[in-house]
Amino acid sequence: MERDITMNDLASFRTELEDTPSAKVIARAVQKNGVNAASENYVAKRNLNRVFSLDLETGKVTNQKRSGRCWLFATLNTLRHEFAKKYNVKDFQFSQNYNSFYDRLEKANKFYETVIETAELPFTERHVEYLFAGPDSDGGQWANAAALIAKYGVVPQAVMPETYNSENTNEFSETLTLKLRKDGLALRKLISKGATEIEVNKVKKEYLNQVYRMLVYVFGEPPVEFDFEYQDDKKDYHLDRNLTPQKFYGKYVARQWSDYVCLTNAPDHELDQLYGLDSQDYIFNGQKIALVNTDIQALKKAAIAQMKDGETVWFGNDVLKDMDRKQGILDTEFYKKDDLFSIDLKLSKADRLRTHEGSVSHAMTLTGVDIVDGNSTKWKVENSWGEKNGAKGYFIMSDAWFDDYVYEVIVNKRYLGSEQEKILTKEKIMLEPWDSLA
Repeated sequence: MERDITMNDLASFRTELEDTPSAKVIARAVQKNGVNAASENYVAKRNLNRVFSLDLETGKVTNQKRSGRCWLFATLNTLRHEFAKKYNVKDFQFSQNYNSFYDRLEKANKFYETVIETAELPFTERHVEYLFAGPDSDGGQWANAAALIAKYGVVPQAVMPETYNSENTNEFSETLTLKLRKDGLALRKLISKGATEIEVNKVKKEYLNQVYRMLVYVFGEPPVEFDFEYQDDKKDYHLDRNLTPQKFYGKYVARQWSDYVCLTNAPDHELDQLYGLDSQDYIFNGQKIALVNTDIQALKKAAIAQMKDGETVWFGNDVLKDMDRKQGILDTEFYKKDDLFSIDLKLSKADRLRTHEGSVSHAMTLTGVDIVDGNSTKWKVENSWGEKNGAKGYFIMSDAWFDDYVYEVIVNKRYLGSEQEKILTKEKIMLEPWDSLA
């Protein structure tokens, strides 16, 4: 069998192309406008009017800028919606920068601890290789946000506002990654020379001290105590003095994170199982990642039930697939690339995850849904990309897009069906750090 492409093969390809109807017209359209624009399906917009039978009032969207903090923004968005309604403060925001600071510090600690745990393993061992390949990032899971907030509390955005670095994280991430790798090598070398646990821990603490200093330089130092001063929508003035972030959280926000669960639809994994991801559980005594893997209809049913009770829903998804950012459209029928190239490009959800074509790449917030004849048809989505995208930052998502590209929803356990409640009682199956759900 001939393994290389031959000249005869090329001649055959050219002949077949010449015999393809409208090939030159299609080529000109794609070359001039790009694949997405040339394949845009105008007809799909007919089903994407922005009217929803259930539409929660949530105000202006937030903006994560050039950072990977969507998971944290979406979590804080669900909290600020409740705060705004309870205290009559429209468009209130918590400080994303405050929790981002501790996110990076806790991740550094987790990295050092994992380096110490695996110090006897060779660099060629897959877990060690994976550890050093990505020691730092500003991405995360919902459970990470829950653990951070439970431990450190929250503060109003005015108390710890954004900085250049919190909104543009690449520069600092590159620097911190370099430091962590260097420190990791030093810890492995120290352990190989027979250092005691006390000696190793002393060095680790010094490294964390240095990371703390770096974080202060780029994000600002987190407040230990502050005064909460605000004017509500009725123009009434309020002042609450001498609050710590934990006291502020307990007084104004307090949520029982253990009441919530992550419903997951990952058909490349066995359904009706409970999965964990301890490689990303970076607060050792905090909320742990627990993924209740179930059918997609269970995710929809629970999300709708929670929104009917007035609470928005955090959800994890693959936002870059079948998405028009400017128009704020998420729809499997919006681009007809199969028709454009006359090629079947469809993969099942399981196969997309299995081949890394699909991933949980983003988190947003469900704030509305249109229900017709008892079935969901489209969803209102609050993104964290600012007001210049979509309808002042809000996206519209077709029900089919939910089926194909939504992987997680965070809901209160009271909205679970009996089957999902049973899954929660099962022993957790731990996933590897490189799993498709990581």
